[in-house]
Amino acid sequence: MIRILHTADWHLGKKLGPYSRLKEQKEVLHELVNLADQEQVDAVLIAGDLYDQFNPSTEAMELFYSTLKQLTRQGQRPVIVIAGNHDSPDRIEVSDPLARSCGIVLIGHPQTEVPVFQVEDQWKISRTIPGFLEIEFLDDRPPLRIIHTPFANEYRMKTYLGSENMDDQLRAVLQDHWQSIADTYCDDHGVNILMTHLYVSERTKPLPEEPDGEKPIVIGNAQVIYSDNLPQGIQYAALGHLHRYQHIRGQAYPIVYSSSLLCYSFSEAGQTKYAVVIDADPAKEIRLNKIGLTAGKSLARKRFYTVDDAVDWLNQHPDTLVELTLVSDQYLKSSDKKRLYEAHDGIVTIIPEVTFDHREEAENTHQIRLDRSMNELFQDYFIFRHGQTPSGELMELFQEIQSEQNL
Repeated sequence: MIRILHTADWHLGKKLGPYSRLKEQKEVLHELVNLADQEQVDAVLIAGDLYDQFNPSTEAMELFYSTLKQLTRQGQRPVIVIAGNHDSPDRIEVSDPLARSCGIVLIGHPQTEVPVFQVEDQWKISRTIPGFLEIEFLDDRPPLRIIHTPFANEYRMKTYLGSENMDDQLRAVLQDHWQSIADTYCDDHGVNILMTHLYVSERTKPLPEEPDGEKPIVIGNAQVIYSDNLPQGIQYAALGHLHRYQHIRGQAYPIVYSSSLLCYSFSEAGQTKYAVVIDADPAKEIRLNKIGLTAGKSLARKRFYTVDDAVDWLNQHPDTLVELTLVSDQYLKSSDKKRLYEAHDGIVTIIPEVTFDHREEAENTHQIRLDRSMNELFQDYFIFRHGQTPSGELMELFQEIQSEQNL
C-alpha cells in the first residue's frame, strides 16, 4: 500500500482586493506540511495553479520552494508538481534540474519527459515518456504510475497531441492519448493515477462553476473534458482548477478536485477547504480521506440596512475579510464610511445599494449593482448607453480583453 497526498490551487501571491493573503498562505502550507508528516504519506501530488500570476513575487516563489523542500523531507518523499493555467510552464520547469536532487519533479508542459533518476536509496523514476512517469520505491511498496497533463493553451495542446487538423475534437484525441498510455504502462502490479489541471465534468450534468477571477479553460472546441474521456485502467484522477472540493462522477474510480488552499473570492465564502489523502493498493479500489484545512481568515458577504447594524457586526467579527453591502435610500456619507473602516480593518469593499422612495423615480433610474460580475456590469453599461444588449461577438471580444489583462 502507498499513501498519497493530493492538493492543488495554491495561488501563492494571491490578493483579495488590496489585501495580501501571503501570511495566511504561509499558515495553511505549514498546516499542509504537518498533515503530510502526521499521515506519513509516501508521495505528494500538486495539481497546478501554484502561483496566482505568471510572474510571481519573490516572496511567493520563496514560499513555494521552501514548502516543497519541507514536503519532500530531504528527498525521502517524491513531490510531483504540474503547472496550471495561472502558471508559466517555463518558469515552473526552469528549476527542475536542481529540484530533482531534492526529490521534487516540476512539470510545466504536457510534452515534458521527466529524466530517469534516483534519490539515494529512497526511490527512483524508473520509466518515463512524455506525459507519463513511474516511481519505483526501493523497498516493498508498489510502484506509482502517473499520467500527467499540465494545463496548456490550444496551440501547445495540439502540438503535444500531434493534431494537425484544426477541426479535430481535442478531447477525443486527449482521451485516446491517455488510454494508450494506460494500456501500455498501467497494469495491476502498481498504483495508477491520472494527474491534470483541466475543466472536467460529467457529460450529463450541468458544468461546475468556476471561481471568480478564473479564466475559462478552453482546449480548441472542447470547453470541458468529460469524465468519460478519462482513461480506463487507473484508480484515481487528481484534478486541479476548481476551488471547491468536488467528486466528479462518470468513472468507476474517484475523480476529485481537492479544492484551493484558502477561500480566494467571496463566491467561496463559507466553504471548507481540503487536502485529500488516499490509500492505494494495486488492482484495488482506493480509500479516500478528505481532511479539512483550518488556517486562514474566513470570508463573509454581509448586507445591512443601517450603518449602526453593520458596525455592530464588524466589531463582533474582527478576524474576517468582508464584502459589505449597505442598502439605503441615500448615498453613503463619507463620515459613515469612515466609521465602517475604523470599526474593522478587513473590509475589502463596500457596495452602496441605493433605493428610492418614489416608484416613478425608481422606474426611471437605472440601478447598477456593483456586486455583479464584470460581464454582467459590461452588459448593464451597454444597455444603459445604447438601449440594447451587446452582441455575442462583442461579448467574446470583451472576455478576450479581460483574459489578456489577467495574464
